Amino acid sequence: MDPRAARTQARLQDALLALARERPLDEITVGDITERAEVNRSSFYQHYSDKETLLADALERMVDEVSGQLLARGTPAPAGMPEELAHYLQHLADNAPLYRRVLGEHGSAVVAARLRRRVEGIVTVAVGADSAAFVGLPVDVVAAGIAGTALGVITAWISRDPLPPVDVAAEWLWRVLTGPGALAEAEARA
Repeated sequence: MDPRAARTQARLQDALLALARERPLDEITVGDITERAEVNRSSFYQHYSDKETLLADALERMVDEVSGQLLARGTPAPAGMPEELAHYLQHLADNAPLYRRVLGEHGSAVVAARLRRRVEGIVTVAVGADSAAFVGLPVDVVAAGIAGTALGVITAWISRDPLPPVDVAAEWLWRVLTGPGALAEAEARA
C-alpha cells in the first residue's frame, strides 16, 4: 500500500477511536472524523465507503498489532497468558463503551464478523505452527472454536458494569482458553 494512503487510513482510524472515547458512535459523523484526522471529506471516501468499514479496519488494526507481536514470538507458547493479550485487553478496557456497542446484542454484525474472522486467521496461523496440540481436528474448526470462545469471554467481560479490572479479565480469558487443555491432560494422566 502507498505510504501516504496508509498514513491517511491510520489517521482516520485513530480519529474515530478517539472520538468514540468521547461520545457514542451514533453521534459521530464523517465530518467529525475528517476534522479530527485533519483530512478532507473526499479523502475519507477515497478510503472508506462508510463509518462502519472504517471502524472495522480500526479494530482489526488493533488485533493485528497484538497478533504480529505474538506470532513473531513463535513457539513455544508461554506458560501463562502472553503479555500482548493483556495489552489488548487494556485497549478493550480503554475503549469499553465502543466495544460494548460493537459487540453487544444491538451492535454491528459487520464489524463483529470481521473481528471474528481476523481472530480466526491469527489462530489458524498459530495452530498451524503447533498442530500437535490439536491432532485430528481441522485447523479451521479449532480456529473458529478458539476465536468464538475468546470473543465470548471478552463480550461478557466488556458488558459488565462496572467493568472488572483487566487482570481479572485476563485470568478469566486464560482459564477458559486453557481449561479444556488442562482437563484433557489430567484425564490422560489418570
